[in-house]
Order: sequence, then structure tokens, then C-alpha cells
Amino acid sequence: MAVDPETGELGVAVQSHWFSVGPLCAWARAGIGAVATQSVVEPAYGPNALDRLADGIPAAQALGELLAADPLAAVRQVAVIDARGTISAHTGADCIAHASHVTGDDHSCQANMMARETVPAAMSAAFTGSAGLLQDRLLAALQAAEAEGGDIRGRQSAAMIVVPPDGEPWRRTVDLRVEDASDPIAELGRLLTLQRAYDMAGAGDELLAAGRTDEAGGLYQQAARLAPEADELRFWAGLATAQAGDLEGGVAAVRRAAEENPDWLVLLDRLSPEFAPAGAAVREALGRA
Repeated sequence: MAVDPETGELGVAVQSHWFSVGPLCAWARAGIGAVATQSVVEPAYGPNALDRLADGIPAAQALGELLAADPLAAVRQVAVIDARGTISAHTGADCIAHASHVTGDDHSCQANMMARETVPAAMSAAFTGSAGLLQDRLLAALQAAEAEGGDIRGRQSAAMIVVPPDGEPWRRTVDLRVEDASDPIAELGRLLTLQRAYDMAGAGDELLAAGRTDEAGGLYQQAARLAPEADELRFWAGLATAQAGDLEGGVAAVRRAAEENPDWLVLLDRLSPEFAPAGAAVREALGRA
């Protein structure tokens, strides 16, 4: 759980040997804060703590009030961070060993039922020592936890939420869940890469709508390179490439997408000139081939 002091983004990442850990553990609200609820989980800590932060209550007071009202506080593990980076963390005395937390200037790492008591410290060191986007640093912390021994029970699910520094409460930069997998951290990393590619394609859509075809084509091509297994990205990259003036390259990309899924050619026939100005030229070229 962390805040990026440069961007103001807030985020939570978690792995567990429990099915679908995300809805239980990871909570964040744009411009407000983030919460991680663990051990014998009471998910209500998440929204209740965020509501208190939104009302201007400090993180320590917000968590303290919730713990004071909880008869099972001794088996809870909860961490709260507000938009300013103020952190409050709790590991109950009856949490299953190894259980502890480590806090830094802009992050908190907590774990229970760990193979080694050094897991939270390893997570903190990895987060502090890594660079890049907040989601990349959160993933590095999860990878470090696993390298240090991880959950004594094994692994099953993972999740990550990253929210922007402001905006409507529902806005999220990242909202990914791996509900059940043999290597959930690796799968989470794959999904992060795929999301990055689709974010590029989405930005390309905006540029295309604004008539900035060359820039849009460049973004589509980057997206397709980042996720070469995604035939959808290859299809739209082909249309954007054709519209930018490289008909041969665009046709080749659309053809490769159709080799994986012939229904892309069906969709191509349904696209209006307004939606895909180069669609007719691509269809004609494919027909000639």
C-alpha cells in the first residue's frame, strides 16, 4: 500500500493463498486514500476507513476508531494511508505468525502467515529501491515477498488497485484481479503489460477522433508491439496505419489479425467510413490479395 509523492496516485497490491483476495483486501479512493485489510479479514474496514478519511479524519484516528469498535481487533491486520502519505498500520497480537508490518515515508508493507518474518522488510526494500510507475513498484514489492518465501500456504490469487490523485471516487488507473492461478504474481504482471497496451490504444482512439492520424497510428503500433498476442490491437493498429498513409503495412496487420480470428473481416465490413476512414481501402486491398 503506497502513495506516489510525485503523481499523488495511491495504490494497494496483494497476493494470498485464498480465492479472489482482491475484493477482501484492496481498497482505494481517488484523492482520498488507500486501505489494506488482511489476516482474519473484515472488509468493512476498507470503505469505513475511506469514509473517515474523506471527512478529514486523520489516518491514525480513523483506524483507531474502527479497531476500538471491533471485538476481533487482535486478529486483524489493517493499514491505512491518506492522500498526504500519512500512514497508520495495525497487526493484531493474535495474527498467525509470521505476521508484522513495516512502514516507510510513502508506503506500508504488511503480511501474515509468512514463511519468514523478513517478508515485510523485503517488500519495503524492493518498493523503495524500484523506479517507474506506482503499479510497477507495487508489483516489485509482491515479487520480493514471494522471493523471500511468501505465504506459508502457497499462492492462489492477487490484485492491484491504483487511483488518481483527484477525480470522482470511482476513477481508477489500475483495477486488476487474478482470482485463481498457479502463479498469480506473474499473471498480474502480464495483465499490467496488457493494460498498458490497451491504454495506448485508447489514447490512439482519442487522437484518431481528433484527426491526428499519424500520432494515433504510432500509438496503435506501440500497443501492438507491447502485446503482440492481442489480435484486437493488431487489427485496430492496421486500420490506423492504413489511415496514416501506409496502406500496405495496415493491410498486413489486419491480415495477421484475421488469420487468428476470421471474424475481424466480418467486423471490417460493418465499419462505417466515419468510424474507419481507411476501412474501404483495406477491404479492397484484402480482396485483391
